[in-house]
Amino acid sequence: MIGGGGLENIKRAFENRNYRLYVYGNLASTTGNWVQRVAMGWLTWELTHSGAWLGIIAFADLFPTFAIGLFAGAVADRMDALKMLRITQMFAILQALGLTAVTLTGHVTVEWLLFFALFRGIVIAFNRPPRMTLVYNIVGRQELSSAIAINSMIFNSTRFVGPMLGGGIVATLGAASAFAFNGLSYAVFVAVLYVITITPTERPERKPTSIGAETWAGLRYAFGQEGILLGLIILLLTSLFVRPFTELLPGITSAVFDRGVNGYSVLLAFHGIGAMIGAFWLVQRGGAKEYAKVITGSLLVVSIALIVFATAGNFWVALPIMAITGAIFVILGVATQTLLQTTVATEFRGRVMAAYGIVARGAPSLGALIMGGLSEYLGLAAPVAGGAVLCLFLWAWVASRKSHIERAMQGPP
Repeated sequence: MIGGGGLENIKRAFENRNYRLYVYGNLASTTGNWVQRVAMGWLTWELTHSGAWLGIIAFADLFPTFAIGLFAGAVADRMDALKMLRITQMFAILQALGLTAVTLTGHVTVEWLLFFALFRGIVIAFNRPPRMTLVYNIVGRQELSSAIAINSMIFNSTRFVGPMLGGGIVATLGAASAFAFNGLSYAVFVAVLYVITITPTERPERKPTSIGAETWAGLRYAFGQEGILLGLIILLLTSLFVRPFTELLPGITSAVFDRGVNGYSVLLAFHGIGAMIGAFWLVQRGGAKEYAKVITGSLLVVSIALIVFATAGNFWVALPIMAITGAIFVILGVATQTLLQTTVATEFRGRVMAAYGIVARGAPSLGALIMGGLSEYLGLAAPVAGGAVLCLFLWAWVASRKSHIERAMQGPP
């Protein structure tokens, strides 16, 4: 049984030395990641002034998780999570240094941005399963729910600090400095990973099989668990309908709100503030038993909020809506990840969390590509409004099946 949540569980999680170190390293890394994301998005817009290119760059960054995520999860189930995370973070440093070099020397083009976005996407596809598995290995099942919520609060606190810092760095020092800052933040995380010491997870003995067979077995397992499947469906459709609107923000900030990179970073910062509040609120709710009710209400709220965002065309109206959507995205993400992490068998953990990563990263990439393409013909606001309307249909479907979801949310089958 998972603990009841709340501040006491958060305190116990931080008493774990390895988890404390992980949080510090993760804080540095995710801050740098948001600094780079601001620079990448704004530089793409400056080079192209194209909503389609914003969608393409987002697609290149996110799609590799969809394409090779399950394979990466199968690799993670064979490897020690800490060792695999160290290796992937090394490659992340190379990506950041490469971006810094081409930008600093004046050779950056949108094609170079596309290449490095794809490079980063591949690295993250292999980075996410061990990253999620390592949290479980460090804190165990008892403190898992609190640890996931803490991770979410840390991640989303950087969504406040990172964009503000990124906007300032880009405006004063240029995009190359932002990319260099990200590389340094990754190096800090690598150093922390070499300080963490945990006993490798003991895996049950199994017959030798090909990695392809193990990948397929993991997919069958995920689809065969009702709670996991329901969570993935909800995450998939919200990732397609509403999450991609953030990838269009550079264009919306400039073309709709008539503001520069600092306006873009402020919008992302409000998104991060809302997300941090949402994570803190969720950890007080007492566990997964209330998630069905929370998810249903969240779908309705985010649909209405984005319809207002798309139709108002006002920067000051957009700010509170960014906070609301930030909170809702975290609530949906934490709820589904907690459900998956607490119900999955140890031997399938890497593959199931890879499936989560496929949906959480791959589906928004497809949605961003579609929304970016539509924006070339319909403008930047119409695709956002259309996605919000589709999310209303999802809300109606989820509400009609709430009792099924509540039963699934009670715990492992």
